[in-house]
Amino acid sequence: MDDELHARLKAYEGRPAAVAGVGRDPVNAPMIRHWCEAMGDRNPAYTGPDAIAPPTMLQAWIMGGLGGHGGRAHAYNELLSLLDEAGCTSIVATDCEQEYAQALRPGDEVAFDTVIESVSPRKTTKLGTGHFVTTRTDVRVGGTVVGTHRFRVLKYAPSGRGPEPRRAESSEEKREGNSEEKRDGKAAEARDGKASRARPRPVVNRDNAGFWEGVRRGRLLVQRCTACDTLRFPWLPGCNACGSEQWDTVRATGDGTVFSYVVMHHPSFPAFDPPYAVVLVELAEGVRMVSNVVDVPYDKVRIGMPVELEFRTYGGGGEAGEGGEELVLPVFRPRSAEAAP
Repeated sequence: MDDELHARLKAYEGRPAAVAGVGRDPVNAPMIRHWCEAMGDRNPAYTGPDAIAPPTMLQAWIMGGLGGHGGRAHAYNELLSLLDEAGCTSIVATDCEQEYAQALRPGDEVAFDTVIESVSPRKTTKLGTGHFVTTRTDVRVGGTVVGTHRFRVLKYAPSGRGPEPRRAESSEEKREGNSEEKRDGKAAEARDGKASRARPRPVVNRDNAGFWEGVRRGRLLVQRCTACDTLRFPWLPGCNACGSEQWDTVRATGDGTVFSYVVMHHPSFPAFDPPYAVVLVELAEGVRMVSNVVDVPYDKVRIGMPVELEFRTYGGGGEAGEGGEELVLPVFRPRSAEAAP
């Protein structure tokens, strides 16, 4: 059965996923400025009359926004429907790869075509079992390829959530089941003060393992280039100021201010209760990081609000944390009046 399904999926390789797509806006200085401010990137190549766009903005120029692109090809929809029918109803983006052939400059108008590059055999992950689908987007300006963007998603059947045949329940059984669910829910809330739900676990790799080890020990570590003393966050293998690969770490004080924030209303996710605020915090050391702000209503969060670091422990279990391992995450709370300057 798996071989038969994979053969059907493989038939979509090389077929279009989007044809003759056009960027919603030309490459422009305001978007470049906002990107650099959010990323803390002060490279002078991105400012002035001869400015170029940061290469990593490649996908930004072809994104469709909340309304999406209208030019998605029928083949891609067919592929996703086939995976849905096979029980792979959930989807998660896993990674992307970019290649840069030519710098983009303000005024450039981008066009793109996307093909289904590959569909993997059946894979089993902590999230569930499914197939990785990779698309390749060639971005062009005036017919010349300026960059390539590969995007990979996992279409999967969630672990432990496969459909199970059930006999029809009588009205009495439904009432008893509802009462039992309510009792169980109240018992869980009594244990923790609120329902316990697993947080998604971070992807730990060789570039950021030191950061997460520091978090586990209750330390917020920021990378520092030993060649030019530039601090950087998030963790990267090299310095974006001088290119050096040599670095050490500085322990952040944990004090900061809300540089920007968004309020998440949709989509809902089991580990969070929308609406909630996601903040970009500027630390006292000058770098910025994305996190949650706690102990304050989402509608009371304000730009410039002083905050302080707190390490919170969340329960493991579920899809995102098999084995029941606890997860420590750095979050921020409003700075107390006593600690405020």
